[in-house]
Amino acid sequence: MTNHPHASVDAPGALAALAAAEPAALEETLHEVCSSPRWAAEVAAARPWSDRTALLAANAAAMAALTTADLADAMAGHARIGKPKTGDATSEREQAGIRGVDQALLDELDSANAAYEAKFGHVFLICATGRTAGTMLDALRERYPNTPAAEAEIVRGELRKINDIRLNRLLDETN
Repeated sequence: MTNHPHASVDAPGALAALAAAEPAALEETLHEVCSSPRWAAEVAAARPWSDRTALLAANAAAMAALTTADLADAMAGHARIGKPKTGDATSEREQAGIRGVDQALLDELDSANAAYEAKFGHVFLICATGRTAGTMLDALRERYPNTPAAEAEIVRGELRKINDIRLNRLLDETN
């Protein structure tokens, strides 16, 4: 179950349109949610979804099935925390917590990101929606001592949360 405020409200029009989309159009839409081709294929294969909860369950199942390489594909679609992709409304919205932050904190975040990336070989990934720059920095520092295997599972969970938010937004915007 999701914490989404409209989780109990089905969006039959949006959901039906998504489920009925031509494969190429559905793939394009799903790639906007998550850049892993395997994730998109798994979610698409679960259609038709009976309701919002079923679509989110398809996300959870697809995330659980991703290999290390698939996780890398999924992370490739995410900007470094503290540096949202310019002109990318999703990236800017999700990282709104860094707006107006003083440069010293941004510099700390940048330094911690660089150390994390050197250790793990990928960007630090966290569901940034609703988080401040300070809480993201704290989480980055807290997760840095993790083993690569432990961190991969945390990343998988964070990606699932991000995808849930993006799928819910997709249904709400097209409803």
